[in-house]
This record gives sequence, C-alpha cells and structure tokens, in this order.
Amino acid sequence: MSQRKLRLGAFIMATGHHVAAWRHPGSQADAGVNIDHYIALAKTAERGLFDQVFVADSPGVWHQGGRESLSRQGRLSYFEPVTLWAALSQVTSHIGFVATASTTYEDPFLLARKFASLDHISKGRAAWNVVTTSAENVFGNFGLEAHPDPATRYARAHEFVDVVKGLWDSFDDDALPRDPASGVHLVPEKLHELNHIGRFLKVKGPLNIERPPQGHPVIVQAGSSEDGKELAAATAEAIFTAWTSLAEAQAFYKDVKGRLAKYGRRPEQLLVLPGISPVIGRTEAEAQAKWAELQALMHPAVGLATLEPFWPGEDLTKWALDAPPPYIPEAPRGIHSRAQVVLELARREGYTVRQLYEYLAGARGHWVVVGTPQTIADRMQEWFENGAADGFNVMPPVLPQSLDEFVDLVVPELQRRGLFRTAYEGRTLRENLGLERPASRYAQPQAKAA
Repeated sequence: MSQRKLRLGAFIMATGHHVAAWRHPGSQADAGVNIDHYIALAKTAERGLFDQVFVADSPGVWHQGGRESLSRQGRLSYFEPVTLWAALSQVTSHIGFVATASTTYEDPFLLARKFASLDHISKGRAAWNVVTTSAENVFGNFGLEAHPDPATRYARAHEFVDVVKGLWDSFDDDALPRDPASGVHLVPEKLHELNHIGRFLKVKGPLNIERPPQGHPVIVQAGSSEDGKELAAATAEAIFTAWTSLAEAQAFYKDVKGRLAKYGRRPEQLLVLPGISPVIGRTEAEAQAKWAELQALMHPAVGLATLEPFWPGEDLTKWALDAPPPYIPEAPRGIHSRAQVVLELARREGYTVRQLYEYLAGARGHWVVVGTPQTIADRMQEWFENGAADGFNVMPPVLPQSLDEFVDLVVPELQRRGLFRTAYEGRTLRENLGLERPASRYAQPQAKAA
C-alpha cells in the first residue's frame, strides 16, 4: 500500500463557512473575538491530527451588498491572525498555523519579523498564506488613491516574497553560538544584509530576529488565476484552491504541478489542497436536513449579496429568484479564478438565482458535499487517488459543531481506509507536511563549492 497520506487543513471562518452560520444553534455568534472559541477549535483540530488550521484575513471589512445585507452579516469583527495564532500555539503542540497577510498592503520587513517570531513562538509551526488582496474597497485604509490592478499586485508579490525569504535568511543557522565562556554571542560573518533594491521595494536588512526553526515558515498561496498559479509555482509549498468537479480539479492539479519544473522545483514540493465544505449526517436524510436548516436561516438580501461580484453593476433585486440568471457574463476583472468556478457552475447545473446563491452561501464557490461520513470519505478518496488533490482544506459550515463532527466521524473513516495518519510524524509543520527545510540562500554557494 502506498505511504502517501492525505494532508488536512481546517479552514476556520469564525462562526462557520455558511453565511448564516452565526444564527445556527451549533455556532458561537461572537466567535470572531472569542479566544475561548478558537482555543477549543485548535484543540479539536489537533485531536483530529490535522496538519494545520487556517484563517483568511483582509485589511478591511468583508462586505458586499447594501445596508440590509450589512445588517445581517456575521463576519465583520475578527482577530488579526498572527496575534491569534501566537496565543493558540501555547495551548497546542503539533498543529500548524497558517496566517493570511497581504503583499499589497503590508511592509516586507515587518511581515518577515512577525512570521519569524510566530515560528519561534510556536516552535516551528508557522505558515504564511500569501495574498495580493482582491478586495477593491480597502485602499483608503492605507492612504492610497486606488487599488492596484492585478498585474501590478502580482508583480509586487513575486518581489515581496523573495525579499521576505531573504530577510528570514539574515542569520545563518549557526550564527549565534551564545558562548558565555568565550564571551562570543554572534559570529558577525554569519549575519547578512539583504540590500535589496527592486521595482517596488527597497529593503536593507538584516532582520532583527534569528532564522526561524523551519528555515522559512511554510509558504501557502490561495489563488487559481493565471497570475496566482504562476506565483504558486514560483514560491508556494501549498496552494488552496476552489473547484466543484473532479475534472476541473484534475486539470488544475496537472496545470500547476506542470509549472514547477521551470523554477527548478519538483511536483512533490507543492501540495494542492482544494476546499471542501462537508455537511455531515449519520444518514443521508439527516445530512440533507442539516443543509436545509442552514439555508432556511439565510435572508435573500444576504444571498443576493454573494452574487454581486459576479454581476458587477447589476441590480439583482429585480431578478426573479426562482428563474435562471438573465445572463451569465465572463469572469469579471479582479476575482478571476473564483468567478470562473462560480459562473461555470451556474452554466453547467442550470441553477436558478436562488439555487446559485444557496450554493455559494455554503462556502463561496468551494466544493460542498452533503452526506454521511462514508459519502464524504468516498468523495475525498476519489479526488486524492485520481490526480485532483494532495489533501483538502476542510471548511466546516458551522463552528464548532461541524468540525467536531468531521473529527469524530470522518477522520476515523479516512484512517480505516489507510488514507490518513494515526499519529503526527514530526514536531514542525514542515515535517508533518513532508516538506523539506530550505537551505539559506547564503549557505547554498558554500555547499556547491564543497
């Protein structure tokens, strides 16, 4: 039997991924700023032997639609992720922590320092989800006149990631002997200034914290546009993506893995982790009833707001909810990959407006699977064994309820099939993901010379 195992991440959206989850009795309405809630989730995910927990983040308020939908949102107040993960690392011992941070709206020196600190605080369990920020309503928070276009954002992102990695290499692994007998704390020749001058950034260095335990925190990327795939191929070690059919997921998997060679990388150096939002029942009928219960909690104004990015400028309140959309556009600028998934789904399934927003309400275009633990495991196994996924980013529709159900019901089924670990293999996130520890850019020339 193959030793290849599923990689699992828990994608934590405070109250859960369904847009009406905050109203559900199985959720915690104040979850975004409830540290006890997050402690419980992290411990549950670790009990389930997940590789990592992940939170999305934005440098602004998440909202689409008018005042009516705004008044019914449950995702407006939430912790900054690096701060949150630093706290949760102290009540866990194995699970990794993926924090989102923007290359468009953050400073590379400060970001490098934050994530290096998190890696030290967690003893090697930090990861950075690299995003360029697609939301066009946040630029005013940073004194800018406009949101940069996608090409500019991604060009900056390539440079930004390289700078951050260079800063993480400021200290050689053995730069700090800290020898009281000799009085030598640092070997100066093993501390390096970056002296980067590029198109977007000018950063001198060195970083004022030693090299992280993992060498570099794990680099994650969460985009499936052409620019996103190229950024992932060049820089990422895991990619979060959204697909709703096996064929689409297989095509993406083959595409992104095929881009690695030109960057001198091997296919196993990038893990492809599609999102899956499981609605779990002990019977199919129970699972369908749970899904219907969630949908009944959603106000139509909130549902229509989920469609606005895909029909920009359209007054959706005039549409008949139980008829197909009057037209299906090409993917709008700025949200390329997710728009393509959603609009192709609408075409393929012939959804009415209501059916489409009900689907999106569950996980914003990610794969929603409603069924028994066996059904969920069947679908995951099919994708895993047929070139569509190296694992999954599990997106519980209601928290904490749905994560508890996945750990208690689906994880044992995956283990029974030999698809998932029964114990952690290592102590760091890299070790558990099967990823190599990167050598310092300053050590590599020496190794080649030897």
